[in-house]
Amino acid sequence: MATIFEFQATVRADTSRSLIIDFTNVPYVDSAGIGALVGAYVTRQNGERSLALVGVSERIHNALKVTRVEQFFRFFDSVSAAEDATAA
Repeated sequence: MATIFEFQATVRADTSRSLIIDFTNVPYVDSAGIGALVGAYVTRQNGERSLALVGVSERIHNALKVTRVEQFFRFFDSVSAAEDATAA
């Protein structure tokens, strides 16, 4: 919860064509985090920009499935794979 507002501000301030969020060292995401990710997705979509998630653990992936928001995101195993896909 302590970093949600900073995360949201950073996402809103980012003007790049594609944003890659690396979850490699993130073990868990709660409902506030999922809400922030959905907000990031909406912000990116409204600006016709992309969002990619990298290194999402099975636990986080399942949380996104259960909350029925998984379909909003593109998942990649590595930052380089996400970079290649978003550059195309």
